Amino acid sequence: MGVYQKGWYENRVLPRVVELACGGEHMERWRLQAVEGLHGTVVEIGFGSGLNMGLYPLAVTEVVAVEPSLLARERATARIASAGIPVRHVGVDGQSIPLPDNSCDSALSTFTLCTIPDVEAAISEVQRVLRPGGAFHFLEHALAPDSSVAKWQHRLEPTQRRLAGGCHLTRDPVALLVAAGMDVDVVTSRYVKGPKPWTWFTVGRATVPS
Repeated sequence: MGVYQKGWYENRVLPRVVELACGGEHMERWRLQAVEGLHGTVVEIGFGSGLNMGLYPLAVTEVVAVEPSLLARERATARIASAGIPVRHVGVDGQSIPLPDNSCDSALSTFTLCTIPDVEAAISEVQRVLRPGGAFHFLEHALAPDSSVAKWQHRLEPTQRRLAGGCHLTRDPVALLVAAGMDVDVVTSRYVKGPKPWTWFTVGRATVPS
């Protein structure tokens, strides 16, 4: 996620709302698709409350977490302990990741690219810290392909951004990654159950050219 504002709602309420909206069994199979193939040291931007911790493949040896919300970090403690994978919190802002170049094997973003204010900068940072050939796995809600749904997404986006910590409804993660020069080689997109402006999901993988 992007850096939350300092108000009570953003600090104490919004992390719980995000956890409820993006967690649960109905999201687990999507998250499992997103984490498939991750290995070695994984940088996860928008780590949140650790909803991916119990799903990481055995090949993952360490998770380097970037997360702005202290409450979300607190709520992740039990999931981290249960997963048994070392987690190192290194920063609060995906737009500036305090890691050396070429220091991570894989990267993960789940429902995060929608919120980061300068998403292009965040993608550039992920590319920087990944080793050549490293994969960026992502799961995002995105701009729908149907014009009638997309129209509503544009109408609702100002309210969405105010209530959901800056979350956009109209970003296209695949287009953003391609524009950044990454090779997007695995993509699945479709509507899931729920109101269509929020439920066009895209899960995929993009690699840094070797």
